[in-house]
Amino acid sequence: MEPSDRSQENAQEVKRPAPALAATSVPAVRGKTLYPSPFAERVTGRLRRRLGEQFGLEHFGVNLTELAPGSASALSHYHTHEDEFIYVVHGSLTLFLDDEAQTLQAGDCYGFKAGNGVAHRLVNESTEPASYIEVGSRSDRDEVVYPYDDLQLVRRADGGWDPLHKDGKPY
Repeated sequence: MEPSDRSQENAQEVKRPAPALAATSVPAVRGKTLYPSPFAERVTGRLRRRLGEQFGLEHFGVNLTELAPGSASALSHYHTHEDEFIYVVHGSLTLFLDDEAQTLQAGDCYGFKAGNGVAHRLVNESTEPASYIEVGSRSDRDEVVYPYDDLQLVRRADGGWDPLHKDGKPY
């Protein structure tokens, strides 16, 4: 077989990637969360677009997240086996690292090392919506720790999460 014939054969075997798309065209639901009440109310102003899933990414997740004024990204938490990274696209957000706060503006970024024990969350304390890109590794061994709230998320065999009180009782 001639080299040009092989390249045509390989081209037919390769699945073409999805076309580029506008990130804001990815559907999202405002306030969707695994958190039970009363924790769910803290993130009702969060709109998350799961960009990585649009391309079939499996090893890390990529989300475009918008926070309405007064809304939080999550409860203060840290991951045991998952690194996270954020990049502020628009607006102003307050990053809480345990009891310390710092303001992030568009163009700022921050990384959260897995297992460091520092709880984090973002809050939009401004009067305008803010958005950021979040990237996280996907570790099957990961546990999410909520040091300031009576919550633990326990991974099920199917990969989903069950919200429980810290004493193990279901919500």
